[in-house]
Amino acid sequence: MDRRALLVGLGATMGLVACSNGVNSAGGSMIDARVDVARDYLYQQFPGTRELAERSSGVLFMPLITEAGFGVGGAYGRGALRINGVTVDYYSAAKASVGFQIGAQQYAHALFFMTPDALSQFRASSGWVAGADVRYAVPDQGASLGKDTTEITPVVALVYGQSGLIAGATVAGTKYTRIIP
Repeated sequence: MDRRALLVGLGATMGLVACSNGVNSAGGSMIDARVDVARDYLYQQFPGTRELAERSSGVLFMPLITEAGFGVGGAYGRGALRINGVTVDYYSAAKASVGFQIGAQQYAHALFFMTPDALSQFRASSGWVAGADVRYAVPDQGASLGKDTTEITPVVALVYGQSGLIAGATVAGTKYTRIIP
């Protein structure tokens, strides 16, 4: 019985540690610094995106997404939603995929919400974006062909800064979750 109580207590403690909310941590400032670098890179490499951001109701910058897959794959990253250039929320993005795929890559992406309605729907929803695509990424170039639910609503999605090598045809789902870093 003592051993069981110890294991239950240890498990409960680990659960509480894993659920820490990050209040008073430096996580937000670290995400903001990474977002600034990713945003500046995007504007420098693709000058038209600065005007796109100015016309948008808000932009979700995900400065570093790490993805790997071998049949079954996954990806994760954290970023910030900015309205009028000011961070209003932090988000994590978790992606799961299944299909023919092999490799690993890192990339950044930005979602430009072109209408106040699209932005408010994203902020009020559970954040799921589902898609089926054929994709490739090599250090100097990257592309994605396919349909994604972000193309149905007035949201422009850009993937940039790819590095690594991943190839395949997959069905994937990404969930954006509001976080307290």
